[in-house]
Amino acid sequence: MIGYLNLILRLTIWFLLTANFTVTNIIIGVAIAFLIPGLRKSPTALQDWMRVLGEIVVAIPQAYLEAIEMIFRPHNEEEIIMERVKPQRTPGLIFLDIFLITFTPKTIVLKYHENGWFAVHRVQRRKLP
Repeated sequence: MIGYLNLILRLTIWFLLTANFTVTNIIIGVAIAFLIPGLRKSPTALQDWMRVLGEIVVAIPQAYLEAIEMIFRPHNEEEIIMERVKPQRTPGLIFLDIFLITFTPKTIVLKYHENGWFAVHRVQRRKLP
């Protein structure tokens, strides 16, 4: 089941990149999804995938709210923080975690460190003294 979720993730990324749903492009996308190494490297619990998909559903309205907030209340302060990667994450789930962080307008992942950390750039309102 998890292999199918990784395959669907790869195909979704392919279709987002190409924006082309012709038969030829679908065949190329499926071939590339199977040829990319690491499809079955490490087992992932189905509940981890469901949790991340739920977080994506929550992140969509959050992104709109943050964008509206940034329009009306400027965010002048920036900081770079280190955020820990959740334990036992497969590359597919790490990609989705990076997507979630970057999807919201106030944060973006600058670098993923192989030892299990994200460098995250975050903007925020200036704190009053």
